[in-house]
Amino acid sequence: MSTSGMKAIAPVPKAADFLDIVLSKTQRKTPTVIHKNFKISRIRNFYMRKVKFTQDSFDEKLGAILEDFPIIDDLHPFLSSLLNVLYDKNHYKLALGQLRTARHLIDQVAKDYVRLLKFGDSLYRCKQLKRAALGRMATIMRRQNEALEFLEEVRKHISRLPAIDPTARTLLICGYPNVGKSSFINKVTRADVDVQPYAFTTKSLFVGHLDHRYMRWQVIDTPGILDHPLEEMNNIEMQSITALAHLKACILYFMDLSEQCGYSVEAQCQLFHSIKPLFAHKPTVLVLNKADVARLAELAPERRALVDAIIAGEGMHHVEVSCYTDEGVMALKTAACDALLEHRVDAKLKGSKVTAILNRLHVAQPAPRDDVVRAPFIPDAAKARKKFDKTDPERRRLARDVELEEGGAGVYNINMKKDYMLAQEEWKSDIIPEIMDGKNVADFIDPDILEKLEALEREEEKLHADGFYESESDMFDSDDERDAVAGKYAREKKLVSQNTKKAMKNRAALPRTAGLRSITELSREMTKAGLDPSRIQERAEVLAKVHGAKRKREREEDEARMAVDAESDGGADGAGADGEGEGEGEWMDVDGAEAPKLKRAKANSGAVIAKHPRAPRTNRQLAGMRDEAQSSRAIKLRNLGQRERNYHAKAGEADRAIKTKMPKHMFAGKRKNGKTDRR
Repeated sequence: MSTSGMKAIAPVPKAADFLDIVLSKTQRKTPTVIHKNFKISRIRNFYMRKVKFTQDSFDEKLGAILEDFPIIDDLHPFLSSLLNVLYDKNHYKLALGQLRTARHLIDQVAKDYVRLLKFGDSLYRCKQLKRAALGRMATIMRRQNEALEFLEEVRKHISRLPAIDPTARTLLICGYPNVGKSSFINKVTRADVDVQPYAFTTKSLFVGHLDHRYMRWQVIDTPGILDHPLEEMNNIEMQSITALAHLKACILYFMDLSEQCGYSVEAQCQLFHSIKPLFAHKPTVLVLNKADVARLAELAPERRALVDAIIAGEGMHHVEVSCYTDEGVMALKTAACDALLEHRVDAKLKGSKVTAILNRLHVAQPAPRDDVVRAPFIPDAAKARKKFDKTDPERRRLARDVELEEGGAGVYNINMKKDYMLAQEEWKSDIIPEIMDGKNVADFIDPDILEKLEALEREEEKLHADGFYESESDMFDSDDERDAVAGKYAREKKLVSQNTKKAMKNRAALPRTAGLRSITELSREMTKAGLDPSRIQERAEVLAKVHGAKRKREREEDEARMAVDAESDGGADGAGADGEGEGEGEWMDVDGAEAPKLKRAKANSGAVIAKHPRAPRTNRQLAGMRDEAQSSRAIKLRNLGQRERNYHAKAGEADRAIKTKMPKHMFAGKRKNGKTDRR
């Protein structure tokens, strides 16, 4: 992640503005009309909705702030250290922690007051509970004013930081103040860093970009560093120290041999040795700037020895540069970029992934079969061929020469058929026919091309399924890229975990079945504890008898209902073609057989439900439905669809509607003398 990814943070409002935003949104988005004569359940839902909506608004705003601001521990070490230098890591973490705690407290307040609102017995009490809930939420947010103001200042400062990518190819410029660092970055990039003839003109990191070997490079100009202990350095110098310590870059250490910067050559050499541990194992270039004023060969022997000791270090390069006359500027850029490329290649070869790549590569090396020297054969025509000379009148003519002779670009049209290989030369200018020798040219197209294409696609799908193309999916160019991918995966996993935790916040800690026990287990545990479970057992037996009787009665009612339906169906089917047999089963006695005893339907009280002779045989509410379960589900869906309209007290389809409350023909035009009563 680079600093450019942290610049999209939304502004953080102050506590008072935060409350205005949330409370005004609650007022606009929730119903505002309530009456004391409404049902108490409607009044409770009215105020519970306001409390929950306010809590959701606070949660949404605070969650956006916590999500936008980066977590320091998840950032690249350079960005983490830079934020620590600029804003104090502990203060930053404390501010985010306070907002996270505030969000949790607001959720708890809303949860508690919603529970109390469920038992509100009047409009006045529900209203006071709502006011208390919103007041406590507002108090919690007012206490976060300092944290919100601090985060807003951090956001403003982050938006002004340059876009630094820690994983990009980087040239890092460092050295004493006023030695020409900013002049060099202005020369090789399009950056416009202020250059003045006094120390500490540059007070922060500046970034420029250049192209070398068709690759993009970033050049970072750091503030000047003085030679004193790390504990005594200020924030300006600590930015340079952070960049030197954490960025994998090519270090350009600038020295001013003319001492116009105000610091001696000895002091500049001493500073190099002091900060050298910060860029160990990194390519380093010693830049001897202001060569138009003083050169290395012109130094005194004792000073020359100090500089030569630095140049003699392992992997050191040195270039004499003059940003005033542009001497050696391009040579320095090329040397630094090549040194960094070579270092990155060596680092990859020493990495753990190289072995896996080399195992899949094989370079064939021909082995000599004898001692005979076989020199390469070069044809005599190639040896005798003259080198192309534009001024030679006998040189061979090129296509460009033909173009210039024929009128130049825009007039000359190249002949695409002149290189056709045909049996006869005059055939090149012939028009290609669509039909030749009685056959269409399209007949020569492969008729199985579509089948071959489908077979090729099936083969590709099989290779994808077998993972043939996934062998290099875990290959990364550098450790930084691998760390960036791992960090992104960790952030996504953490976000999913937070959302899951939030969704489970209002659920029970244990499932309802976790606490169920049988009466035998409960009696045994109580007996072990020295308690008497006899009363609980008696009550359990009574409840079991009541439930058993209820289930038995329901079963009998179902059987009676089925028997009555069967009787009705049998009476309807028993009517014959002639009317003589109609109703025989109701009055005719059969010897030796008893009349069947049909159970009648009973109500919950036990009374027999009298069947009306003209009662409908089927329930019209179940028309078009498979069974009662489907019918009850349809009724629930209907009520659910009407719930939103009921919340807003909107009129339904059957309510009286007045489309136009003030008809134009009655209220338009100039008033005349007379009565004001229109009716």
